[in-house]
Amino acid sequence: MGKGGNASLAPAFNASNNDSTSGGGDESPTASKTTLELERKEKMNKSPNFYWASSDSMEEPHVKRRKEIIAAHPEIKSLFGPDLNTKYVVIASLLLQLFALNLLQGAKWYTWLFMTYTLSGTINHSLTLAMHEAAHSLCSKDRVTNRIIGIFANLTMGIPASASFRRYHLEHHRYQGEDLIDVDIPHPMEGVIFSNSTPMKFVWCLLQPAFYSLRPVFTNPKKPGKWEFLNIAAVIAFDLTIGYFFGLEGVCYLVFGTLLGMGVHPVAGHFISEHYVMNEGQETYSYYGPLNWFTYHVGYHNEHHDFPFVSGKNLRKVRQIAPEFYDTIPHYHSWIKVIWDYIMDEMISPFSRIKRVTLSEEEIEAMKAKGGLVR
Repeated sequence: MGKGGNASLAPAFNASNNDSTSGGGDESPTASKTTLELERKEKMNKSPNFYWASSDSMEEPHVKRRKEIIAAHPEIKSLFGPDLNTKYVVIASLLLQLFALNLLQGAKWYTWLFMTYTLSGTINHSLTLAMHEAAHSLCSKDRVTNRIIGIFANLTMGIPASASFRRYHLEHHRYQGEDLIDVDIPHPMEGVIFSNSTPMKFVWCLLQPAFYSLRPVFTNPKKPGKWEFLNIAAVIAFDLTIGYFFGLEGVCYLVFGTLLGMGVHPVAGHFISEHYVMNEGQETYSYYGPLNWFTYHVGYHNEHHDFPFVSGKNLRKVRQIAPEFYDTIPHYHSWIKVIWDYIMDEMISPFSRIKRVTLSEEEIEAMKAKGGLVR
């Protein structure tokens, strides 16, 4: 089991998409492209260890394939829209966590630890992906209801995340790989510190929750809005309630379930599998294994980026409708092997990500001044 296709890495990356330029003001397309190329070279000089999309072909790969698939299979449009049953899965997950807390009262510390890693880690990681569905407005037809469902899914995680995640994640889709915008890409210091050895990469995997939380603060900080404050208040209130009824052990069961479930944990393999370059020239990878059933099928990641308005439940159908577009793309069958390969392969590190420059510094600053792509 593992990744299909070859796993070779090249010292440079040349994308194969159409030309894409992005400029502002009254600049001509040529002047704009020249500006972007100069800024790209400057950024490459500052962070040469990343993979950089070539200057004449910088657009992310999913827009082109989406157009091709819709042209070949217009019936795929029937899959667009939310899965209205997701809220029930979220409620069931929350109730299961509360039920587990009841059963664990009076248990030995090693039972708490085992259940925190296995059960709480899996459920809370699953709920992060329910938040992901809500961020894409795939839990309800109403945008506000999606925000509420996202916060509700966030409760048993013990750490406020849903509202901020939405703002950053939608930028990850719109500007995949964009330097200074896509905070899914590790900060250069992560590469400097954690690229040198297998033990250090293991530590990096353990600390993934911290990096996902703190990286945006250094790379692309955003002023919190009303939804962030509502999110924080809701989670703190829930934590205090759990503390009142189940004590500190109950709060730790939830919080450490989140931290362990996002670290070296089977379901956390998707963090690495989705976009780390393990096959020359390939930016996004899908996983077609059984853990999709616990993660809203986020493993179908090429399908998800091609059609971010298709709910996780229907991503399998995207592949079934258009197999000629997906079956030949190298993919994974084991997230555990993904983690193993990342830690053990000396050619793979936090630097194994593709960056691109499609926005000028002026455009980036203008977007940041507005609070980002979405609020």
